[in-house]
Amino acid sequence: MMKKNQKSIFVCQACGHRAPRWMGRCPECDGWDSFLEEREVPSRGQKALDLQVFPMDSIPLDAEKRIRTGIAELDRVLGGGLVAGSLVLIGGDPGIGKSTLMLQTLAGLAGMGKEVLYVSGEESVRQIRLRSERLDAVRPGILVAAETEVERVLQLAESRKPDVLVIDSIQTMFSPELSSAPGSVSQVREATLRLMVFAKRIGIPTLLVGHVTKDGAIAGPRLLEHMVDTVLYFEGDRNHVFRILRAVKNRFGSTNEIGVFEMQEAGLREVGNPSAVFLAERPQAAAGSVVTTSMEGTRPILVELQALVTGTGAGSPRRTIAGLDSNRVALLAAVLEKKVGLNLAGHDIFMNVAGGVRVDEPAVDMGVVAALASSFLDRAVDGKTVVLGEVGLTGEVRAVSHLETRMGEALKMGFTRCLVPFSSAKRIQAPDGLTLEGVKTVEDAMERLF
Repeated sequence: MMKKNQKSIFVCQACGHRAPRWMGRCPECDGWDSFLEEREVPSRGQKALDLQVFPMDSIPLDAEKRIRTGIAELDRVLGGGLVAGSLVLIGGDPGIGKSTLMLQTLAGLAGMGKEVLYVSGEESVRQIRLRSERLDAVRPGILVAAETEVERVLQLAESRKPDVLVIDSIQTMFSPELSSAPGSVSQVREATLRLMVFAKRIGIPTLLVGHVTKDGAIAGPRLLEHMVDTVLYFEGDRNHVFRILRAVKNRFGSTNEIGVFEMQEAGLREVGNPSAVFLAERPQAAAGSVVTTSMEGTRPILVELQALVTGTGAGSPRRTIAGLDSNRVALLAAVLEKKVGLNLAGHDIFMNVAGGVRVDEPAVDMGVVAALASSFLDRAVDGKTVVLGEVGLTGEVRAVSHLETRMGEALKMGFTRCLVPFSSAKRIQAPDGLTLEGVKTVEDAMERLF
């Protein structure tokens, strides 16, 4: 029974918008049928606390100590390891491998003598043991608990004081003080807040596994991502062997780094050289196949862009793009048609990045243009050539960053020719074994390639 000083409110489960009555459509995020009734709990009165204020230049700086997880790809994305007291949120589609990654991470930590605690709200301890056996992740230093009440989880963590805490998943945690169901906005916010306060107070790195919505965003209010220190997304197709771990927020490191994993029968395997894996099955002398270089943080990755340009029988041609920005591909196709004279308007265009990785930096523009032209002309680009550069609307080829690093990766993978922007080529010297050719316009590039 609801108390006299409490009232009912309706909260959008997608964005957290609050309303005094039920609404079919949320005015904040335009979501349909997303309002649930929750009980509004009045704020408790608190005694005034003596707060300490420190001059900025007098705050002591201790050497930052990070906990290595034993998984190099995860450490790379985190910025060198877990920071004491940090709160890390890991999101991804169901079945993508989030729990697998967590168990393998805890196994690596336990193998280095750490005591870690894995709390699951979705599986029993027996199910966790069975899955750990398959992953070869059974270690004596891993403590396992099946619990969904956040207060009991905090009591357990307070008594054991593990080196690392994992909550799988945050949407299953609830507090009995709130009447709303587990997974609701209020419950997720309350559970995350309590875990954050605990992590900062005790100094225990805490990893939260989060489900994502059909739109690819982590389920729950956007406030959840603001509360944590680091947000990682585990991306990939469940039908594809490769998984990409990407940081979209990191208070202790770069957000440009990615980690590459391969899903196998015995769990996730790190891919230390993604370029070799992505190019392993590249066809030789195939029209529409072009290799370019993408920078993912400090790591250069060679990827194969594939294009298929074919005549259409329909009134409006199709544009199907995977792994690239479809609007960017349409823009580059228009540049090819206007500046080079290729009649792409009456053709279907299909493009794909081999390996399932997503590439979105402008430096791959020249690779997209070359792949489209190669398929349209049915002429293959030399298999030992790497193409890169940003393309402008007037057909000019603009400079790219980290050219030396990109060329080093191309040379390591056995490529002997690199087609780059002229302004970049005149500033650096090509390493031995690699020929550097600078181009100023798309027309110039087409002449050199075909």
